[in-house]
Amino acid sequence: MNATGKAVSSIVCARLLQKFLLGVVSGIRLGFVDGYSRRMSAEDNFHHVRDFAYFEVPQFLTAGGNYTDIADVPWHVKAVLHLPQTGTSVEQVNSALVGKVMIPQPFAGSYSNQGILITKFMVLQVVVLVMCLVIFRGLASKAKAGRPVRGRFWNFWEAMALAIRDQVVRPTIGDDHHDHGHGDQGPVKAVPTGGHPADKYLPFVWSCFFYVLLCNLLGAVPSLGSATGNINVTGALALTAFLASFLFGVGVMGVGGFFANLIPDTGMTGAGAVAMGCLMFPIELLGFVIKHSILALRLFGNLMGGHAALGVILGFIGQAAKGNIALWGVVTVGSVLGQVGVGILELLVAVLQAYVFSFLATIFIAGAVHKH
Repeated sequence: MNATGKAVSSIVCARLLQKFLLGVVSGIRLGFVDGYSRRMSAEDNFHHVRDFAYFEVPQFLTAGGNYTDIADVPWHVKAVLHLPQTGTSVEQVNSALVGKVMIPQPFAGSYSNQGILITKFMVLQVVVLVMCLVIFRGLASKAKAGRPVRGRFWNFWEAMALAIRDQVVRPTIGDDHHDHGHGDQGPVKAVPTGGHPADKYLPFVWSCFFYVLLCNLLGAVPSLGSATGNINVTGALALTAFLASFLFGVGVMGVGGFFANLIPDTGMTGAGAVAMGCLMFPIELLGFVIKHSILALRLFGNLMGGHAALGVILGFIGQAAKGNIALWGVVTVGSVLGQVGVGILELLVAVLQAYVFSFLATIFIAGAVHKH
């Protein structure tokens, strides 16, 4: 348990912070261009799942804007509300602010010298970071010195962490002599901490799992959202997994050994082996890049698909409102019940996709650190 506590603590001290920063940098550049430069219209069918510089809340919770002079309205407020910089009245701005809680923008700059806008998904990633710091620093402090962890809350998180360790990382990566079934693996070699050789990869895999899990679950909270439903964030996560596989592989085999390991053993000798190696190397290298890219597309697609399904189901209510009142009532009840069902399913998807992401990342690490 001592080793477990140290490993859990290292999640928030290194890998999780790295993953958060990559997501923020990606959101700063890619999300900014996607969210603001294109000036998406109100007819955008995916408006409710995009990243903005405000949180949407029920209209009765806000009174709109309090601007009295259009000259007092910052350029970024008009930008995120899809209002032109010139020719906009203060009444239009105040009306557009109804139902929105704007995020403070200390780095926005001026219209002529635009800076960086802080978006909703950036804020939510900070929330996830803080949650992980609180949860796992607390869990690590309770698990240190080999003491059993007590309390249902702490046991819940410990159980998930141990499940990832015992059912994903250790059996998938194996020991230092694991060869993916191409020979006798031999006994498992213990490390000085009394753990397993694969435990040194646990901080990163745990980071993947809990970071994605908490980002996914925040999407079930009204007025928040899933940062992992944005391709920029999932792309940053996939890039982190790609770098981790490369660095772990180079750490075990060296740079030359890592790239040589990409070429599978064909059993050929002489000129035939050289020719086949030259043919297979670019294919395997491209495959190494593609399979990590799929991590981003898979996570984004599943999260966006769930959000889109909710939007379509609730959209039936607006369409039915154009007909008679009886049809509208039936469709409204059915849509709300459907939304509840899909919402419950999304909770399962949130956990499943976090597991799949961490499991695939573990497989890629295993392929990078063991000779084929």
